[in-house]
Amino acid sequence: KIKMLRIVKRYGKRLESLQTKAKVVQIFYRPFCSDSAIEREEMEYDVVIVGAGPAGLSAAIRLKQMCMEKDKDISVCVLEKAPEIGAHILSGNCFNPHALNELLPDWRQDEDCPLKTKVTEDRFSILFKKASFKIPTFLLPKSINNHGNYV
Repeated sequence: KIKMLRIVKRYGKRLESLQTKAKVVQIFYRPFCSDSAIEREEMEYDVVIVGAGPAGLSAAIRLKQMCMEKDKDISVCVLEKAPEIGAHILSGNCFNPHALNELLPDWRQDEDCPLKTKVTEDRFSILFKKASFKIPTFLLPKSINNHGNYV
């Protein structure tokens, strides 16, 4: 937005001849105003974690667990750009629950847990235009084995 604002200021006279000038200025040009004219909501937290990926979520969970162990209470905020926590990392994912088992041992008893479908079978095929060739799973490396994982 700042770059476009500079373009509008620098080439404003040239843009006047274009019919799109009004649209460009309307979309990208916003007059600067003093901070006193803007009302902003403020919320204070002890810890702010940016990103609700695996590292951010596990850091927030572990931090709250450590506080509970020491009978302390701190406020933790996790900022995420997606509409829901985990929307980017869990979409269509084949999830290995090993780290989750260590972090939250009772996660399977939670009714709201989104991990419901356990992997029961693996199938790997090479696809051609008119046919496919199934690869036996015993020929594949163990890292491709998804038994015990969740979809």
